[in-house]
Amino acid sequence: MFYKDDRLAIFIDGANLYAAAKSLGFDIDYKLLRQEFDRRGKLLRAYYYTALIEGEEYSPIRPLVDWLHYNGYCVVTKPAKEYTDVMGRRKVKGNMDIELAVHAMELASRLDHAVLFSGDGDFRPLVEALQRRGVRVSVVSTIRSQPPMIADELRRQADNFIELDALRDIIGRPPRPERPLDEEED
Repeated sequence: MFYKDDRLAIFIDGANLYAAAKSLGFDIDYKLLRQEFDRRGKLLRAYYYTALIEGEEYSPIRPLVDWLHYNGYCVVTKPAKEYTDVMGRRKVKGNMDIELAVHAMELASRLDHAVLFSGDGDFRPLVEALQRRGVRVSVVSTIRSQPPMIADELRRQADNFIELDALRDIIGRPPRPERPLDEEED
């Protein structure tokens, strides 16, 4: 499905990819991910989309965002919106679908192949629009988790579905060795 002379771009829905990989029990090595798709064609752009909570002294995603930015990814962020749901639970909302769709459509005339890392069914119309412009679309997500992380309509619309679990050995970060627990002092 990939050709060496393909001009391609990858579009990563950060929260969605994180949740899919976590459900499969592994972490993504973004350096290996970029290398893998560089190998599969002429990688024009690698986009990573995520919302960030503003005002927090430390954000667990900040080191990743900074690393991606310095290592060839186009990182697109926006402030997440915090709210309290009807049950009184603190929730964070930070949907990046529109930004991803706009960038994909802007690049469409320069692409042969778009790779979407998301299982969100809201992207089905985007995939269809890219296909109408002659762009092949591969979607990376998983059906091996319970429940599956990819919407059936998105999987059916894509030219190619890539099971994230099948990429584990290629783009997965090796598990960290267990640290021995320090013996308690008396």
